[in-house]
Amino acid sequence: MSRSCSPGRRASWTLRACGRSRRIRRPCATRTKRLRERLESSETEKKLAVAEAVQRQAQALSEGEKRILTLENELAARETESRLKEKSLQEQYEEKLKSKDEQIEYYKDFKARQSTKMIGESLEQHCLTQFNTLRMTAFPTAYFEKDNDARTGSKGDFIFRESDESGTEFISIMFEMKNEADATATKHKNEDFFKELDKDRREKHCEYAVLVSLLEIDNELYNNGIVDVSYRYEKMYVVRPQFFIPIITLLRNAALHSLQYRRELEIVKNQQLDILHFEENMNAFKEGFGRNYRIASEKFRTAVDEIDKTITHLQKIKDALLSSENNLRLANSKAEDLSIKRLTKNAPSVKALFDEQRAARETEEQ
Repeated sequence: MSRSCSPGRRASWTLRACGRSRRIRRPCATRTKRLRERLESSETEKKLAVAEAVQRQAQALSEGEKRILTLENELAARETESRLKEKSLQEQYEEKLKSKDEQIEYYKDFKARQSTKMIGESLEQHCLTQFNTLRMTAFPTAYFEKDNDARTGSKGDFIFRESDESGTEFISIMFEMKNEADATATKHKNEDFFKELDKDRREKHCEYAVLVSLLEIDNELYNNGIVDVSYRYEKMYVVRPQFFIPIITLLRNAALHSLQYRRELEIVKNQQLDILHFEENMNAFKEGFGRNYRIASEKFRTAVDEIDKTITHLQKIKDALLSSENNLRLANSKAEDLSIKRLTKNAPSVKALFDEQRAARETEEQ
């Protein structure tokens, strides 16, 4: 059986339901409003964060673009500088190459117009002229003269020596100049003269040896400048004529830097020499004293031996004299014991003669 309600009761229920619905809708609207506000605030914060991020990114991008632009400018400047340096180096190289070519052509033409003897002498004269041009300004106290001492069988061309104000020699160089005509059948090499040059350096007591050479004119090793050949022979260099003065200056400056050490070494050598002289004098005294002592000792031993010999000889004489004395004593004793009776003991005829003479003597006395 279904329940039935009256219209009044239904209206009452409807009013109650509507009241409850209004009470429910009011809190929901408040929460929705709050959520919307929060959502709007969150979106605002997001927009601000995005705007800040975009701004920072734009700033970083701008700084990066500036940095890239700066680096590009630096790179362009460096490339420009590099091109300029390359161009400058190329120009310098071409200038040096041109200068070398001109020098080669000059020397070739110069040699073509000279005899073999004149070629060698002309190089020596060229170096001497170069040195004399700078002698009084760069090397006022230096010795630079031809090597004319051939007592050992060979000699160099020039010797350079220099000493300080105290007379301590701090550098010495033996120079050899070599050149030959282009038409020479047998071409020499620079190393053909190393051994003889080293021999001359040692015999003349020079510290360095330098070969000034126009041999092997197409050899790039010798055309590049000063060549150190100490791996073959000690303190030896090979140079072209244009490096004749620079090699002297280079070696001289290096020696000047070590001059103080050379002076100290010279002092030590002198001290050692004094000690050596003292030792030599002491040894000479010892040897002289020992020799005199040895001679005196030998003379003394000889005298002692002679005295011993004399004593032995005198002893023999003494023994001989004593023996003679004994024999004389025996002879004397025998003489004293001598009588007619003994003499005629075994000789009756002699006894008879003596008896007759004795009787005759007695008769005459009567």
